[in-house]
Amino acid sequence: MNNTDTPPVCDYEGSDYRTRFWEGQGRNYEDQVERIALRRLMPPTGGTLIEIGAGFGRLADEYLGYQKVVLFDYSRSLLREAQAHLGDDPRFVYVAGNWYQMPFVAGLFDTMVQIRTLHHAADVPALFQQLARIARPNGRYILEFANKQNLKAILRYGLRRQDWSPLNLEPIEFVALNFDFHPRWIRQQLAAASFKPGKMLTVSHFRIGVIKRTVPTRLLAGLDSLMQHTGNWLQLSPSVFVDIEHPSEGETAAPTTFFACPHCQTALPEPVDGRLICPNSNCQRQWAVEDNLYDFKEPV
Repeated sequence: MNNTDTPPVCDYEGSDYRTRFWEGQGRNYEDQVERIALRRLMPPTGGTLIEIGAGFGRLADEYLGYQKVVLFDYSRSLLREAQAHLGDDPRFVYVAGNWYQMPFVAGLFDTMVQIRTLHHAADVPALFQQLARIARPNGRYILEFANKQNLKAILRYGLRRQDWSPLNLEPIEFVALNFDFHPRWIRQQLAAASFKPGKMLTVSHFRIGVIKRTVPTRLLAGLDSLMQHTGNWLQLSPSVFVDIEHPSEGETAAPTTFFACPHCQTALPEPVDGRLICPNSNCQRQWAVEDNLYDFKEPV
């Protein structure tokens, strides 16, 4: 597969995302309620875990029960921020790459986590197919997505302040490479990729500035925690979590394999002189490795 065949990817390379969006930006409430939902759904321990779109590693401390944790992102600079924060913890591996060309062997990950990044996916079915390939059979995928049929969107549509209907199943791109999704459409696409979507949690019910400034964060998070359980019946919050079973059929990765060439999916040997070299004679692409960051964005 050539880069020209893949959908566009949102690139946070060199951005100040951590300080502009999270640190000191009044989002402690969102951080707390997302952690509550994640802990409810994610197995606390396991072998291999990948966070898809890990950014600067905001949630990395939730994964300490796993033997090996891959923080995967398209931005090298955000991964370096994560690395600076986490230090030399040998559990963590930092991988830069395109999620439409995942650089891992099939059937590798026991647990997959994706929070606050699906809204940048221009081709969700293609992404789900990639994740189904690298998912170990009978593992778990914890997915968060931006909910198209949230209460604010319904009210705005009813008052004719927006043109698109939140009840329509198709995704809406409200800003370039920023999408909201209908819960039923997400479940349909997961099933088409042989995932088994299960329990849903609604999250961030009180994501309104005046409420967050007025009500103590701990109280808001506690109320949100109670309301999350309504997610199986009604999804009106801006954020929805889904507990998903991996496809039951498929390969389980051999213990000695981990990385695969993102272009031809051939298993890669150990790096030599800071390079991962594809052994496929029809490919032979090389990928850079430097200070525990495996860079699959572009071959060298």
